[in-house]
Formats: sequence, structure tokens, C-alpha cells
Amino acid sequence: MAGTPPPSYPEPHDLLRDKRVLVTAAAGAGIGFATAKRCAEEGALVALSDVHERRLGEAADALTPILGSRPPTFLCDVTDQDAVEQMFAGTVDAFGGIDVLVNNAGMGGTHNLVDMTDEQWMRVLDITLNGTFRCTREALRIMQPQGSGAVVNNASVLGWRAQAGQAHYAAAKAGVMALTRCAGLEAAAFGVRVNAVAPSIAMHPFLVKTTTEAKLEELTAQEAFGRAAEPWEVANVIVFLASDQSSYLTGEVLSVSSQHP
Repeated sequence: MAGTPPPSYPEPHDLLRDKRVLVTAAAGAGIGFATAKRCAEEGALVALSDVHERRLGEAADALTPILGSRPPTFLCDVTDQDAVEQMFAGTVDAFGGIDVLVNNAGMGGTHNLVDMTDEQWMRVLDITLNGTFRCTREALRIMQPQGSGAVVNNASVLGWRAQAGQAHYAAAKAGVMALTRCAGLEAAAFGVRVNAVAPSIAMHPFLVKTTTEAKLEELTAQEAFGRAAEPWEVANVIVFLASDQSSYLTGEVLSVSSQHP
């Protein structure tokens, strides 16, 4: 089946006007940068972090015309608590607070469980799950006293569905979903919301590094639209969860997928 073409790129609607937003893993061509760009287009003040210094600088340069000034950037490995604390402190120094955190940092890979090393397992868990925990904890320490805020985590449909070679990644993303539900419950009394998106497949150049072309073609063929999502289509849902339009949602995981078992 030939894939249906994606819709036109969305027009901005000021959904995040003057919101102070921090997006992790925002460099490159994936969901992180697409989210940072959509937030900027929706009127937000945006700070970026990543572990790739050159790509981080390129991302900041690309957003400067939209924002009107160069966004704050933070070189941050989310497995390093000191680096995480410095990233949040720097964002608060730049903006005076944080209204939205988008936890996009994660790591994949393909290894059958019988061949998987402890290091491969722990690395994926530490970046994808523990990194989300560290950043969410810092965000809540800022947002709860100010009585407002939104955290949006990037999970995956693999938190629900089985796929060979993805035990570490699926376990980490299922953990992100559980973390989202618990954090959402805890933070609600403080006026802070915590939600997640669970994309199936969003095509970008770096995706092939985590799997094979054949697997990507197989996954794409399973989508009802006959195509992968554009990264900005996932970013649109993240923007919704970050905005006041989702004011009654917390602890929820929204599937961004046309794939059905």
C-alpha cells in the first residue's frame, strides 16, 4: 500500500506564548529538535541540551531566527547528575524559571537478550529511564514551589508492545510510562502535570543507526497510513501536552501511532 502523504506543516497558534521550555536531546534531525522548533514557533522561550556539542550549536543557530535571539544551550549527559543540575540551574538563570520540561533523551540499539551484555542493558536503562528520572526530579523541585508546570516524557509504543532485539529499550520505555503515571499523581497537588507520548515510528536520518533499513521498512508497512510519522507530527502532540490545552491531563501516555496489533 502506498503511504498517504503527511499533512501540511502546522501554522502557529501561540499555544506556548512566553512559556519557558527546556528540551533535552534537542540536537539533530529527530523528535527533540522538531519539538524545540515547534515550541519556538508557538511563542515559547526555549533552552536546548544535548551531548553532541557541534549538533547542539547547529540546532541553536537554526532556532535563532524563529526566537529572535540565540537560545541557551547546555552540553549535558543525562547520566551525570552534576551535569543535569547545571543544566537546570542555567535554564533558571536564563529564564527565571521553567514552565515546561521535555524529556527526549534516550538511547536504543538492537541486541537479542541472549547476546546482550550487562553494559548494553545498563547503558540504555541509564540514559532512557534513569535520565528521565533525574531530569523529572529536578524539574519538579523547581515547578512544585512555583505551583505550575508541565513535564512531557518521550516514551515509545515498545513500552506496550514486544519487538525482538529491543528488551532493554522496551523495558526502559515501559519504565518511563510508569514513572510518568506516578510522578503525575504526586505532582498534581502542586498544579504540575506529567504526561508522555508513545510514538511508533518517526523517520529521521539517525534512526537507521539503531536498527536496520529492512526493519524500518517492515515497521513502516505496519502503519495504517503506510508511512512513518514526521518528527514534527510527534512534536505537535508534545506541544499539546505542554500547553494549557491539556490542562486536565496528567499521568497519561498518549500513543502517537497508526500501528495496531
